[in-house]
Amino acid sequence: MIRGTHSKKEIEDALTYAEKHGWRVKSGGNGHAWGKLYCPYNDSECRCGEFCITSVWSTPKNPGNHARLLKRVVDNCTTHRQKCSSQGASAHAVKQE
Repeated sequence: MIRGTHSKKEIEDALTYAEKHGWRVKSGGNGHAWGKLYCPYNDSECRCGEFCITSVWSTPKNPGNHARLLKRVVDNCTTHRQKCSSQGASAHAVKQE
C-alpha cells in the first residue's frame, strides 16, 4: 500500500526514518491528523500502548518540533530499545572472544 506524501519536508523525513525502523505509516487521518504511525512490535511491555500509535499532524505549528517528536517516539520504543541493547551486548561478547 502506497502512502501519501506529507507536505512538510521535516515531517516527511521523520516518516521515512520511522519506516526504516519498521514502523507502519498510514496516511488519511481525520480532523487535524494527517495520519498515524504504528509500532512494529505487538508487545504488552511496549509502553503499555501509550506510544504504540502516534498521530501525525497535517499542519503543526512548528514542523521541526513535530518531526523531532515523531523520531523520539520511534527511538524511545521500549521493545525496540531492548532488542537493540541485547543485540549490542551479543556483538560485544563476540568481540571479546
